[in-house]
Amino acid sequence: MTNHPSIRSGLAGTLPPAATRRGFLQASGLLLGFLWLGGGKAGAVEALAAGGTFAPNAFIRVAADGSITFIIPNTEMGQGIYTAEAMLIAEELEVGLDQIQVMPAPPNAKLYAAKGSQITGGSTSIRNTWTPLRRAGAAARTMLIAAAAAQWGVDAGECRAARAVITHAPTGRSLSYGAFADAAGRLPVPGDVALKSPKDFKLIGTPARRVETPSKVDGSALFGIDVKVDGMKTAAIEISPVFGGKLKSLDDSAARAMPGVVDILKIDDAVAVVGDHYWAARQGLAALKIEWEPGDKASISSAGIWDDLRQASQAGTPIEGRAEGDVEAAMKAAARTVEATYELPFLAHATMEPINTLVHVRPDACEIWVGTQVPVSAQAAAAAEAGLKPEQVTIHNYLIGGGFGRRLAVDTIQQAVAFAKQVGYPLKIIWTREQDIRFDRFRPAYYDRISAGLDAGGKPVAWTHRVTSGSVLASFLPTGLPAGKLDNDTVEGAARPPYDLPVIRVDWIRKDPPIAVNWWRGVGPTHNVFVVESFIDELAHTAGKDPVDYRRALLTGNHRALGVLDLAAEKAGWGTPLPAGSGRGIALHDSFGSHTALVVELAVAPSGEIRLTRLVAAIDCGINVNPDTIRAQLQGGAVFGLSAALYNGITFSGGRVDQGNFNDYRQMRINEVPPFETYIVESHADPGGLGETATAAAAPALGNAIFAATGRRLRRLPFDRDELRTTGGGRTASLSLSAAYAATSSSVDR
Repeated sequence: MTNHPSIRSGLAGTLPPAATRRGFLQASGLLLGFLWLGGGKAGAVEALAAGGTFAPNAFIRVAADGSITFIIPNTEMGQGIYTAEAMLIAEELEVGLDQIQVMPAPPNAKLYAAKGSQITGGSTSIRNTWTPLRRAGAAARTMLIAAAAAQWGVDAGECRAARAVITHAPTGRSLSYGAFADAAGRLPVPGDVALKSPKDFKLIGTPARRVETPSKVDGSALFGIDVKVDGMKTAAIEISPVFGGKLKSLDDSAARAMPGVVDILKIDDAVAVVGDHYWAARQGLAALKIEWEPGDKASISSAGIWDDLRQASQAGTPIEGRAEGDVEAAMKAAARTVEATYELPFLAHATMEPINTLVHVRPDACEIWVGTQVPVSAQAAAAAEAGLKPEQVTIHNYLIGGGFGRRLAVDTIQQAVAFAKQVGYPLKIIWTREQDIRFDRFRPAYYDRISAGLDAGGKPVAWTHRVTSGSVLASFLPTGLPAGKLDNDTVEGAARPPYDLPVIRVDWIRKDPPIAVNWWRGVGPTHNVFVVESFIDELAHTAGKDPVDYRRALLTGNHRALGVLDLAAEKAGWGTPLPAGSGRGIALHDSFGSHTALVVELAVAPSGEIRLTRLVAAIDCGINVNPDTIRAQLQGGAVFGLSAALYNGITFSGGRVDQGNFNDYRQMRINEVPPFETYIVESHADPGGLGETATAAAAPALGNAIFAATGRRLRRLPFDRDELRTTGGGRTASLSLSAAYAATSSSVDR
């Protein structure tokens, strides 16, 4: 079997509690299990503990030869978590990143779960591991120093550790950690350890190079799709093109006669052609004659789904997300009211690495090689499908070529096991790009109605926001979400905006779509922030005020949000003139424990085409663990969100997805990304999240910039260039605020 030493895993673990990602995200306190390693089934991690290796806890192994391994509890999807979490351990253990190797944690909810689920998502990784991983490093260092002091017969307080070497200056003795690994392992694990003061950090706060970069550069890094094992076969599959469709008939005679085709496998809604290699499987697949029974979802269409959402928004039963003050009375007393509706489409994850799963099912065990954000849930799902116990399923978790939430779902692993249990050899299922997009579990569509009452000065004195959508959480709960219960994800970024809004009502109307839905990068804040920040911009223009000044006046008591707002505006040169047809837009939000502001600068051509000319981001994410990663996450997250706002939207016709590849579900090209400046606020607060902050800010900043450039307020994503097309020359930013408002707003004067 081919396997990379930095991405091995194999420990069988326990079933997680309910896969309640939202509950996980809302948790606080000591989040990791943080139990000392003991017992369990033999696997790669346990193998590291053999032969005198020091294994003080679930995250650290120090071998007698001095080699050091960190077991990273979260999955690496390109977000830099292998490096950032390694920095937390290394800081307290007093080792350099060049002295360690990392490996992914095996599925084990007792050792690696946060709030009951072992999961990577929601910009929670550093927030959840900030204290536990540093404690793990400090405990290990304390034990190694104690072992050295005992061996040398000196006071432990006189020993110092640096770069995995312990030194006793008074006697001049100095030895590496490996020399004390065996002795340290015989000592009791301290129950409490002192952590470093931030002023003493050596690694945290430095722009550390990614630990997995060398392997990605030299090609030795393995993603799930790269894995090969002895005796494996490869399958290409055909899935019912219509949601809910079933296999009606199959003529596979021509396929079976083709060279290299090994097997034809069937499940209810899909057929797999197994080949000696993928090309043979693809050729065999093309020779199949398949007839599908379309089922009762063949009439699904985007038009029908949007009609349902709009009707539900009017007639459905609202579920309270937040209610403070007498909204009705404040609205009546307002000098002016403003209201608007916003529409956000279904979205696919469209990762670079399409879905793939390698499975070997045996009578008494199942082994899976895959990249997953939820190894314990994957283990449980595979066990259920294979008819085995979870502890009989081994998950080898690999690098992921982009997750964005897609690999929080385990439907594809269940499908792969359903095929693989029909054969005796390891079977790799590879989806095409088209299948990856068309059979995704989509970010749901949202229909939002929002309104505000303004006083004579234009300040909001009442605020209402109604979100209508399906529930993602419901699909992850074993028994679904009971009727009448709030899915907090639907209102997370709406109920707690950064602004001072004392009279506010936010509610949600549940209208589940007839297709499977899933979390998408930015989760709740992504859709909420677009609506809130676009509407704030509308209010600023209604009030005749500058959008930055208007926001600033609503940030009383929120100095961190005010700080990033001012920083982004200053660095972007807010208020300085731009050429005709150009505009500058800003968005601000508090999400994932961080405060983020993004300025988009752009030009709109008479044809309606949008050209981005500059991006400026400012963030206060607490203590900066790795500034290089912070910048990368801001840049990547913003480009991801801008791509969606400019180009992406999943539509349905005849029970099928209309899009299928990057030609009709495209992302921004390299040459379309303008200069991007990022500014990071120095802070002593605990770290906040990063991976999704700029994604949430992207669409509203872009929409506000479009308004500044054209006077057109676009309230539906993706932004329609046809609505920006002009004749006889491009629009300019010279439209007066009142004219712009008259052209676009639905305000009502009182």
